[in-house]
Amino acid sequence: MLEIDLKRVKDLREDHDLKQKELAEILGISQRAYSHYESGTRKIPLDVLVELADYYHCSTDYLLGRTNKKGIC
Repeated sequence: MLEIDLKRVKDLREDHDLKQKELAEILGISQRAYSHYESGTRKIPLDVLVELADYYHCSTDYLLGRTNKKGIC
């Protein structure tokens, strides 16, 4: 089973100077849901993973830890 690299997800958010609430609003989800995703208490759904990759201009493979190439994140 594929696991999302949660450290990368958090690092990208922080690198973009976003708070969880701000990113949650961008993604159209609640801050609580996003917090659960980032902490690993809930799995990030595929549609949210794709939205994160689109927002950060990186691949889902990068978020999954399958490549170290950030692209233009």
